Amino acid sequence: MSEYENNLKAANNYLERFKTNVTGHYINGQFTVPAGSKTYENTTPTDQSSLGQVVEGSEADVDAACAAAEQAFPEWRDMPGPARKKLLNHFADLVEARAEEIALVESMDCGQPIRFMKQAAVRGAANFRFFADKSPEAQNGLALHQDQHTNYTIRTPIGPVGIITPWNTPFMLSTWKIAPALAAGCTVVHKPAELSPLSAMLLAEIAQEAGIPAGVWNTVNGFGQVAGKRLTEHPSIKAVSLVGDSATGRHIMRQGAETLKRVHFELGGKNPVIVFDDADFDRALDAVVFMIYSLNGQRCTSSSRLLIQSGIRDKFITALEQRVKALQVGHSLDPATEVGPLIHTGHFSKVMSYMDAAKEDGATTAVGGIRREDLGPGNYVSPTLFTNADNSMRIAREEIFGPVLTAISFDTEEDAIRIANDTDYGLSGYIWTSNTGRAMRMATRVEAGMLWVNSENNRNLPSPFGGIKSSGIGRDGGDYSFDFYMETKNVCIAHDTHKVPVLGR
Repeated sequence: MSEYENNLKAANNYLERFKTNVTGHYINGQFTVPAGSKTYENTTPTDQSSLGQVVEGSEADVDAACAAAEQAFPEWRDMPGPARKKLLNHFADLVEARAEEIALVESMDCGQPIRFMKQAAVRGAANFRFFADKSPEAQNGLALHQDQHTNYTIRTPIGPVGIITPWNTPFMLSTWKIAPALAAGCTVVHKPAELSPLSAMLLAEIAQEAGIPAGVWNTVNGFGQVAGKRLTEHPSIKAVSLVGDSATGRHIMRQGAETLKRVHFELGGKNPVIVFDDADFDRALDAVVFMIYSLNGQRCTSSSRLLIQSGIRDKFITALEQRVKALQVGHSLDPATEVGPLIHTGHFSKVMSYMDAAKEDGATTAVGGIRREDLGPGNYVSPTLFTNADNSMRIAREEIFGPVLTAISFDTEEDAIRIANDTDYGLSGYIWTSNTGRAMRMATRVEAGMLWVNSENNRNLPSPFGGIKSSGIGRDGGDYSFDFYMETKNVCIAHDTHKVPVLGR
């Protein structure tokens, strides 16, 4: 039996319980399918077959989860940091123990190739270990000495928080958001994306098994229009952290305004990768291909605009075309697959609409641009490269969120900066050059929250992660996460030597 066949068999075993039982919520330490719940069908993008029924969370369901989070908050807040550290590291151990199950379920649920999802549990566990180890120091602040006063700061958890996660890499992004919230002492109500709910339920199972107290971790399935809206409006929720598109971020900001919620948004991107004539050709080529075609192009930090300097344009595009043509498209559980099916038929249709938009706007479809009919009824698209494009075209301005790259030529450093910044987005950017001075200048002037020089997206947990402009508000990572999930309090203590002002004596 081949590895692909073994993966299919194992995945079907893990998925059987989801197919035969309604997937509900995890509220106050219990898995529940509320009486009279509406459900929807969850399908796999590999062939559109059913992965089972999932509950459409109601306002009452969200209210119950928020009440549980509020009730559990004081005890979790007051738990000593070292005790939270021990508990969250135990959680990470249990994640790693279920690594195969997590990878296979996630791959079938969202269509990401198993070659990438094999690291899902490892990365998720790493997120929890990193923030678990920081939990004892989360409340620490600064000491600020003056001649007659000493100020010091302390941090306290903000309260119950709402976590809304997307469908592209749901397991890893859920852990990236939930781990620092719990380490800070907050309780959580998690609403996973309705298109990929299964790995969130695995996380809830692990939370229960790990002994995280009832009400500290709650998961409510459902749609944004009902469950998401109620969560972001609920008065018990003190902050909302979202990974999603920019339109959703605007909705949540409006919905949370009445209760003055703190918000953290990681939103869309139209990220440039800028390749200069003097770049290391082969390394730059590898990085360009990887950062748009890995994870099916469904990655917020994908470098979907290639800005290529005119001196190497023809040579680079020719090599790029060959690489894109050679990409292996197939079933997400096939270890040979490099690009799998897109998450959902609706998203597939959106991505395919840009094939027509490119032609209408005058770009050349150098590679791809078609549905892979030969792979069956799944959401398979041929990896696509558009050339002869300019930055005014829809394919250069709108987030496609698929395995689609738009190549744009530039002549000078100033041209590159102008084109890179001519976008509503500002999440990330990538710069390839052997000129150190140029790299420093570009890093200063390219408008993005994160920049990588001569590298693909390299993950560093203590570093700030987030965007500017329409790409987001706030930063994740290291102490930046605690700044969001905690309130900073200043305490000023007099030395009893200063003169106190006198009135009315």
